[in-house]
Amino acid sequence: MLQQTQVKTVIPYFERWMRALPSIGDFARAGPQRVLKLWEGLGYYRRVRLAQEAANLIMEKHAGRFPENFDDVLALPGVGRYTAGAICSIAFNQPAPILDGNVIRVLSRLLGIAGDPRSKTVNAKFWRAAEELVCASGDPSRLNQGMMELGALICLPRQPKCPSCPLRRDCFALREKRVEEFPALSPRAAVTQRRFIALVVSDAQRLLVQRRPAEVVNAGLWEFPNVEVGVNTQELAPWVDPFKLAGDAPFLCVRHSITRYRILLEAYRAEFPAGSALGATKAAWKTAAEIKKLPFTSAHNKVLRKIKELE
Repeated sequence: MLQQTQVKTVIPYFERWMRALPSIGDFARAGPQRVLKLWEGLGYYRRVRLAQEAANLIMEKHAGRFPENFDDVLALPGVGRYTAGAICSIAFNQPAPILDGNVIRVLSRLLGIAGDPRSKTVNAKFWRAAEELVCASGDPSRLNQGMMELGALICLPRQPKCPSCPLRRDCFALREKRVEEFPALSPRAAVTQRRFIALVVSDAQRLLVQRRPAEVVNAGLWEFPNVEVGVNTQELAPWVDPFKLAGDAPFLCVRHSITRYRILLEAYRAEFPAGSALGATKAAWKTAAEIKKLPFTSAHNKVLRKIKELE
């Protein structure tokens, strides 16, 4: 849950999760839709699918007990070198290095490691430095947590709090007055604007919704029928056929981001003409009680909440 997500956001999700699925066995046995519903709103849903694969592997290969050996932890689905190092050092106090954005920033400034950390050769330098430090430490757990915390609270990307830093006397970047130069990150990918039209169709008792296919982002989650249109498209009718828009303006606009994409979702009331083939739309009629149990994407969840407000 903490990958790509702040602690304050995770806490209520974690607490709810532990009430629902308190053990690895409970997680392994849970249905995929229940798992996605518990995760609903955290995003990056691939994380929880891989976590459930890991739970099943732990039940099958480790008798339901989380492994402590680094290689066994690294072999779990969804676990990379950083996550394995964090688990083994923090939970089991083993001298395993970690390297996240915060640690990279601390080491880059402290040791004067130049170059883009994303490049293979420079990244290898960071891993060697992290390994040397944790192996020389008498308390790997506290060292790794301390570096992460230092990067999160003191050694900030912009306007770092150098006077408060316990490493200020040994910091290469501060000594050379080059703090803002480290780490030397390459430019981010250009932002791309995208626009989608969501179609809310009701028969008074049910809503028309569809499940996202397995091969796309947010696979397995539910949403309203929708179509991507050009950012500046004016005439929407040809794009939403066979649906018919019930008005000229959306009743809700939702802006959100996925990686480098800045997405505008416009929600319209719509009609599905009698006699049209519902099967071609991949959509299905669901009652309010059924929808309550389904995991929706964050943007479409906002549409759902707005519908309830307007009823």
